[in-house]
Amino acid sequence: MGRPAAAIAEQTQVDAVTNSDSSAATSLANRYGTPKRKVSKKTQKIIIVVAAVLALTWILWVTIGGNAGISNKDLSYHVVDSTLTTVDFAVSKDRDATAQCAIKAMDDTYAVVGWKVLTIGPNSKDTGSENGRTTIVRAQLRTDTLAVTGLVENCWIVK
Repeated sequence: MGRPAAAIAEQTQVDAVTNSDSSAATSLANRYGTPKRKVSKKTQKIIIVVAAVLALTWILWVTIGGNAGISNKDLSYHVVDSTLTTVDFAVSKDRDATAQCAIKAMDDTYAVVGWKVLTIGPNSKDTGSENGRTTIVRAQLRTDTLAVTGLVENCWIVK
């Protein structure tokens, strides 16, 4: 049969943190709280699926959505003297679009010693390569001191 109600009432409660009935265990539970429940398997699977979908979405956005319809490639540079550097680069864009590119020259401490924003206008089908999509550009940069390199920082489509 069962235990009498008085015996159940006299039973002491065991603390979930330390599995003891001491006042120290109760004090720890009051101070730090009771242990957290573990995340269920179903919740873990949902979290993993949501994280995977978010990661895939971010990867697709970076590779496809981040493309503004323009790309550039550094071809060469030539340090003429301490006041002039030339940079040759190719710009691929829609032939009807106008683009701007930021070109910079740097010294041996990676400090920018020359900077220029160059505008590349629309092309005809006969200009450049790929039916006017790709254009090779030579930019001349005035420099403050002797540069050791020249490169394209960034290109963008002008609205």
